[in-house]
Amino acid sequence: MSAGEPAGEKKVSGGARKAGDAQRAPEPSGVDLARVALRAAKEQARARGDAARQKKQVRRGGGLRSGARADGRDPMALGAAINRLINERGWETPAAVGGVMGRWPQIVGEDLAKHCVPQRYDEDERVLSVSCDSTAWATQLRLLAPTLVARLNEDLGHGTVRLLKVNGPAGPARRYGPLRAPGSTGPGDTYG
Repeated sequence: MSAGEPAGEKKVSGGARKAGDAQRAPEPSGVDLARVALRAAKEQARARGDAARQKKQVRRGGGLRSGARADGRDPMALGAAINRLINERGWETPAAVGGVMGRWPQIVGEDLAKHCVPQRYDEDERVLSVSCDSTAWATQLRLLAPTLVARLNEDLGHGTVRLLKVNGPAGPARRYGPLRAPGSTGPGDTYG
């Protein structure tokens, strides 16, 4: 019970709340307040105990030592350490897309994977760029793009890939020289 409530009234739960109560979270009272206070006191005591233990070890000349109990300095498995780093830095989506790039042949099929390779993923725009080795395969991938985007979103989560950007083959470098016709784009006329 909070200080502002009359002693004889109880809070109504469920669907009988007023419109103003729907936006406020119920305030903890009684046992809930005691639990919150106990949890806070335990955390403060643990922090003071850790600090005191470290000071004591430094005074003895030993510095930080490993003990029988687990602490933040204990070794971790490599997979757990990498998962912790990914979660702390917010790299879940790029890591998942990187996994898709590694499993590209299983997702699109062996034939298509031989000719089309994922290049990069733009997290802000949610666009996956794919390059193909011929214009025929680029056209085929453009036709399959809606199906492929749906399949990628099944694996990665809804809305992770919004668009599949398909790039055709790059033409040879343009050469400038005496045999070049003015106004021509050179061999770039037939590529793309």
